[in-house]
Amino acid sequence: MKKRGKTTQNGQSSPQAEALARLKLLLSDEENAQLEAEMARPLLPAIRINPLKARPEQLADWAQRYGWELKPIPYCSSGWWLAAAQVSPSHTLEHLLGQVYIQDAASMLPAELFDLEGLATPLILDMAASPGGKTTHLVSRTADHGLVIANDSSPDRIMALRLVLQTWGATSTAVTRYPGEKFGNWFPDTFDRVLLDAPCSMQNLRSTEAHPMRAISAKEQQNLAKRQARLLASALQAVKIGGQVVYSTCTLAPEEDEAVIDALLKAFPGKFEVENLGKHLPLAAPALASVGTHAFDPRVTQAARLWPHIYHTSGFFAALLRKTAAMDRAPLEPPLRPMQNRGLVQLSSPEMAALSDYLFGVYAFDLWKVLGELGLDLWKRESGMVYALPTLYFQHFEGFPFQSLGLLAGEGTPQGFVPSHEWVSRFYRDFTGGRYTLPDERVAGWLRGEDIQGSPGTQRPSGSMVIVQDEQGRFLGRGKVQANRLKNLLPRRLA
Repeated sequence: MKKRGKTTQNGQSSPQAEALARLKLLLSDEENAQLEAEMARPLLPAIRINPLKARPEQLADWAQRYGWELKPIPYCSSGWWLAAAQVSPSHTLEHLLGQVYIQDAASMLPAELFDLEGLATPLILDMAASPGGKTTHLVSRTADHGLVIANDSSPDRIMALRLVLQTWGATSTAVTRYPGEKFGNWFPDTFDRVLLDAPCSMQNLRSTEAHPMRAISAKEQQNLAKRQARLLASALQAVKIGGQVVYSTCTLAPEEDEAVIDALLKAFPGKFEVENLGKHLPLAAPALASVGTHAFDPRVTQAARLWPHIYHTSGFFAALLRKTAAMDRAPLEPPLRPMQNRGLVQLSSPEMAALSDYLFGVYAFDLWKVLGELGLDLWKRESGMVYALPTLYFQHFEGFPFQSLGLLAGEGTPQGFVPSHEWVSRFYRDFTGGRYTLPDERVAGWLRGEDIQGSPGTQRPSGSMVIVQDEQGRFLGRGKVQANRLKNLLPRRLA
């Protein structure tokens, strides 16, 4: 008799059980036993360190402070499982300020697959970027050099994407909102690397509160596969000849994984190759060679299918493709919106010099060094807001409309220039002056958004800004000096 999976309250099988029943047909009896044993274990939480803000040696301090038992993720040098944790990473200062990102370990694979050696300032497209976890990973792997266009077609997901990148401290990004299918015709043979983490049915066998599995019809899955193929064709057109495309999904449905790669190999013969992922993965996790009586192109097996029992992750699929020839598709003119129409004007040389002198005098911050190392220009609005924008955007995509670009550096006020929270958080180690140490007993209240009442005990004049740290030297935000208090300037979304 055929075993049924878990059922819902109305007696019907759950989406997770239905997906498991279908997918188990793709495995041997031995593999199914391993999968069942794995599914009985809880999925370990995982974190990825932000190298723009934190150093690897800080891990030992975090582990001691929060009671973390850390296990390295074998294919991601900056990723760690938490085998045990007295304090959840979501409740830590480091997560609040973007020094770590909480992410399923499986989702750390795609950005790790790119070969970035020799690319000092790569142009990268993240075609379906929201909520932004993989974009932050790309920024980390490039050390925030070059340019990452983080695109998502959903208006409802753009704000989340922007906030994630701000918290990460990314300066080399442009957030755009267009159908990913457009980029291939707009920018053929342009990008060094393209990541397509495609919209999918999410049949990853690990239903969570944040990402619950749901029932999906055959028609919906067919429509998803068609869109995935269109997006992948666009990605291959947008990447340079010799460049790489990563195609990934958080589903184990072969219709959306191997079948999509197989369909593109047939549609564009000789235009790209599938690279073998064996060197990236210490344990073999090959894609399927066939489903039922249908055999895929033999090259498809060089992609990776992460069953939960192989790496103790959610189910996942990833393929690394290298473009070998032009796609021969007609280009189209992209939309344009000049910078002056956005109310942005580049700072003049005297303004740059004055701002640099001010920041060095007050905070010992070397503005010229940071702008030069990261390839940034400063632009301002009439309101006084000043933004650091990546020069590569103007060299390759000038006028292409964006939802956000670069990072807010700060705001000019009558009392002087006030660096933004995002800017100080990103470059905290370089702001060696203008600091104020908060006693440990006041840290909890400060992180709740409370002001420090009474004289703050700093020699800075009233109205000026100080950079707040705890007794261990950890960044806690910014404060505004007033006669009888230190006003808390933590962004409201953080307090």
